Amino acid sequence: MTHLRNRRPVLAALVSMALSFHTCQAHAASADDPGQRARDLLSRMSIEEKASLLQHDSPAIPRLAIPAYDWWNEGLHGVARAGNATVFPQAIALAATWNGPLVTRVADTVATEFRAKYRQTVGPDGTTALYRGLTVWSPNINIFRDPRWGRGQETYGEDPYLTSRIGVAYVRGLQGDNPATPKVSATVKHFAVHSGPEADRHREDIHPSPHDLTETYLPAFHDTVTEGRALAVMCAYNAVDGVPACASDKLLKDTLRSDWHFQGHVVSDCGAVADIHGAEAHHYTATPEQAVAAAINAGTDVMCEFGNSPTATPATTVRAVQQGLLAEPVLDRAVLRLLEARIRLGLLDKPGSGPFGQIAASEVDTPAHRSLNLETARQSLVLLKNDGLLPLKQAPRSIAVIGPNADSVDALVGNYNGTPSQPVTVLAGLRARFPQARVTHIEGTGWVAPPLQDVPPDRLCVDAACTHPGVRLERFDNLALEGAPSATETVANAALKWGWPDSAERKTSTRWSGYLRAAESGTHHFRLKGNQGYRIRLDGRLVADMWDLAWPTSNAGLTLEAGKLYRIDIEAQQTGWEGEQQLQWTRPSFDNAAALEAARQADLVVFVSGLTWQLEGEEMSVHAPGFAGGDRTSIDLPAPQQSLLERLHAELRPLHKPLVLVNMSGSAMALNWADSHVPAIIQAWYPGGEGGQAIAELIAGDFSPAGRLPVTFYQSAADLPPFKDYGMQGRTYKYFKGKPLYPFGHGLSYTHFTYKNAAAVPKTVCTGFDVRLAVDVKNDGKRAGDEVVQWYVSRPEPGAPNRTLAGFTRIALGAGETRRVTFTLNAKALSTVDAAGRRNVEPGPAEVWIGGGQPGGAGSAGQAAGIGVKLTVKGRRSLPPF
Repeated sequence: MTHLRNRRPVLAALVSMALSFHTCQAHAASADDPGQRARDLLSRMSIEEKASLLQHDSPAIPRLAIPAYDWWNEGLHGVARAGNATVFPQAIALAATWNGPLVTRVADTVATEFRAKYRQTVGPDGTTALYRGLTVWSPNINIFRDPRWGRGQETYGEDPYLTSRIGVAYVRGLQGDNPATPKVSATVKHFAVHSGPEADRHREDIHPSPHDLTETYLPAFHDTVTEGRALAVMCAYNAVDGVPACASDKLLKDTLRSDWHFQGHVVSDCGAVADIHGAEAHHYTATPEQAVAAAINAGTDVMCEFGNSPTATPATTVRAVQQGLLAEPVLDRAVLRLLEARIRLGLLDKPGSGPFGQIAASEVDTPAHRSLNLETARQSLVLLKNDGLLPLKQAPRSIAVIGPNADSVDALVGNYNGTPSQPVTVLAGLRARFPQARVTHIEGTGWVAPPLQDVPPDRLCVDAACTHPGVRLERFDNLALEGAPSATETVANAALKWGWPDSAERKTSTRWSGYLRAAESGTHHFRLKGNQGYRIRLDGRLVADMWDLAWPTSNAGLTLEAGKLYRIDIEAQQTGWEGEQQLQWTRPSFDNAAALEAARQADLVVFVSGLTWQLEGEEMSVHAPGFAGGDRTSIDLPAPQQSLLERLHAELRPLHKPLVLVNMSGSAMALNWADSHVPAIIQAWYPGGEGGQAIAELIAGDFSPAGRLPVTFYQSAADLPPFKDYGMQGRTYKYFKGKPLYPFGHGLSYTHFTYKNAAAVPKTVCTGFDVRLAVDVKNDGKRAGDEVVQWYVSRPEPGAPNRTLAGFTRIALGAGETRRVTFTLNAKALSTVDAAGRRNVEPGPAEVWIGGGQPGGAGSAGQAAGIGVKLTVKGRRSLPPF
């Protein structure tokens, strides 16, 4: 592997010079200087100890008073995978607020809860547990270039500028104002050019054009690093131009550290270093030692590796040094970065000390945090369509709430989530908001199959002869079913309510075993309601697997024969939303009759459709039409939901009864039929623990909606280029030439705004100078409401985007109120990027659109309110790319 060895002598010399410089500087540093403290610790370490600190699950070094630490902590929209926490709306919903200051408040609250979780679990010696540390692997600022990507819900949408602004806001909220003593450290990910397909991510080699790198894929990373001052970056699984991202000199050395002057640490995505040499992955190097050396030499500092991979052990790093693949000064460089990060966070100090020591362990999921969560959910909701039905003119006497997401907590929380202590589903929100109404709930359909129902006790037997009803229950005093059971008994059904409400005491697991007799022939699906950590087997075949919460999978249904007995085994961890578990199945003979009857009897029907994180997400196995590997092959509403929606409409139309569609998903969906037939449509995303209340309040008219789409809603996946094509032509509002269903930036209101008296100074601008613009925005309606003022720039250059978002602000206006909104367009806003990735300001005309959406975008009057301003640019000027 000469490409690794040829640079070693020069690199070692450069690193030695750098370390010598730091050592000289240390003499002038104070005794508590993080750099000096880190260098002192490093000077007393063996090579084996140094290597151990580069693993994400770093062991303790007791003789140096360095505690064990796990770098892996998730905080995408709240503290994730660490028990109860405030679960804010999913990241894509945060972007839909178009409100950077609000997102900063959210992230600051998330950081507070990380500090509280740390206080709850940190040991006397400073040891921390997985998901309870202070190095937060968020936000995800990849570009949601294609709605089929399952992880797009984790991003801030399709636009580099919006992603940049929300990303910087989130980073600043997490870290606070002082990089020397951050509240937590933010990790922007996944660097770079990463957005599916999920099934190919470990071996995909992407060759983005220089234009797309500059225009689309790198701006948000540049801004969160240089402006947001993110303290960490996560490198991606995929390769870029033939080199795995976590071993890329071009990305990590040249761009990140040299061009952008990044001083923090780089962490690999989990398993990405193993992918460098894996035969089924990139196979870029022949050995794991070469893979580790390639990553560390390029600038990767933390290796998130697990399982039996050789890259998961420090011994491989030691061998890389011994084999001459990795110079010890380069290893030292990585260790210094990590030690300094831990010192700045206070992770090597006494727990409870430092500037954030006053944050109590109890500051998790507090009433104040839930109040902010509700405010955020309200601001994230997007009213896609409204024929005048909403807000409701009077409170309904009866409401039928139908659909698979009506009472689903999974649909509230999205992925990379915590556990809300008091989740408010759409059903619960409507019941609370309309206490005098009779609220009926019928699922009517499952997400991709008939709805799940409780398995009746008379279908279960302890023995193969079915002489004894029930199932055998074994309890274990650990979460992994290890050792002998602490208790064994025969129970009537596979149902259990854990000890509650003290979730901290949930430390046990269970196993039910027995036989199940099918009631009818056909395909059945199974789940354990109310729980995430479980496995279900029939005759030894795995039919449902949600055991590993980090890597959940779903499995295909099983065809059963009526009257036949099947051995059933259910294993479950003590987890879940309310500690309650119940074995459920689908019945092949199910029909929609009950849902249709409930709709006929109601004054208002709310159909709650969409997806959950169990259908779209990270590298999953989902066996259903329209889904593959966590991604989607179709962006249509799943067929069972579409069928029921159409039947409901057919039943209700002759009765003149209103129908509201609430769609919950982390991505754009082709709601074409609904747009033509349903009078009101709300895009609710995965709206967080308080989401159901916010949705009910919107329907009631308690506030005027102002969320805006951070992605384009296309009419069909057929309108898009192939998913694996990373070229941006034909994608997003900037390059899509077709007619979208709902455009990027779209969102309706319960009031109406007008734009007047636009002015630009100057109207003829020389390149390199700013343009100051102003416009009057008036709320012409009879109620208060927020407006998201957006400004777009169009340039007529060959290959230029249709238009480019250049700025936005969310403002609140009372009925009849007018506000003068001012902003500045700099040279970059008037620039375009050529095929070579060079950014230039070209002479010629420019048009600025200022409005509540894109020009020509659908709005309450058929088009987004706004006004255009024409400019003339004189001269030509080259600009830095970012």
